[in-house]
Amino acid sequence: MSVLNSLHIPRVEQSSTAEVQGRIDQKTKPPGALGMLEATALQLALIQKHPDRLSLNNPVMVVFAADHGIASHPVSIAPQAVTRQMVLNFLAGGAAINCFCRSNDIALKVVDAGILEAINDEHADFIVARSGAGTADMSEQPAMTATQLEHALNSGIEIADTLSAAGHDLFAFGEMGIGNTSAASALLSLMEELPAKLTTGLGTGISEEQLTLKQSLILKTIERVRHQHPNISPEIALQEAGGFEIAQITGAILGAAAEQRPVLIDGFIVSVAALLAVRMKPECRDYLLFAHRSAEAAHNHILETLNAEPLLDLGLRLGEGTGAALAMPLLKAACAFYNDMASFESAGVTV
Repeated sequence: MSVLNSLHIPRVEQSSTAEVQGRIDQKTKPPGALGMLEATALQLALIQKHPDRLSLNNPVMVVFAADHGIASHPVSIAPQAVTRQMVLNFLAGGAAINCFCRSNDIALKVVDAGILEAINDEHADFIVARSGAGTADMSEQPAMTATQLEHALNSGIEIADTLSAAGHDLFAFGEMGIGNTSAASALLSLMEELPAKLTTGLGTGISEEQLTLKQSLILKTIERVRHQHPNISPEIALQEAGGFEIAQITGAILGAAAEQRPVLIDGFIVSVAALLAVRMKPECRDYLLFAHRSAEAAHNHILETLNAEPLLDLGLRLGEGTGAALAMPLLKAACAFYNDMASFESAGVTV
């Protein structure tokens, strides 16, 4: 994993915290009255190293898509073919994430990280970075090879690097892949030593019978991996139970942090990728903001583990990066009050 091993992520310098917080506190409002917007402005100011003015002019949403071998079992409401169909829907502009990105002026890129059947499309916003034609069934064997994992992580890093060089100043990531909540639940169980029943939920809305099957397959995966690996690193977890899109998002989070760009984390699956990224390179946590609290119950464990307070709680469980896209206006609002709201001194207000 040559690119990952050589990747340097600088810690966010905290020395100007008091100066930035003082600026926020001198705005024409009671201290703390803007709640989490104030904490968001503080974090953005420290990341951007611009305590006088924040900039958020060119955000990008990158949706990674891949297929999963576990979906050969009926663990989802949809067949595997829907992954490819939804990628085509993204490229045609017809999905929820397209609507939310358009309404919030967010550039949208779509990545084929490893869907079963490749798409021949020269769309300007389509990135082909296939790590394989879907993963293997993780309940029976490793989801991917070591070579595929290296390709996936490096591809994510390189995509973030390329988009940063193109001028994108904030990253958000989404995912599409039938069966990927199963992979995310297995990854969370492996990394946090949690039982399958605590990490496995209804996903996009499966039946109780399907949930029982899903939990049993994840338990089988956990037992197989733990039997073979007494010590489970993030890399081992990803190779054994990950998805190509989850691995590429993990790499992209690390790549964006290495470029010192803020990263707005979406729901359950992207948060699992964020947890893996932090386990690999703890310093990347400084660059992460959290968009929303997913309806997937296990998401709460990740948020608590990463000491994260999400901006929204809307009961979302769609994926695609939709929660992050919906939270983007709050980041822009944080920049707006920090940049343009009068201070008590400039407004002549005495308290």
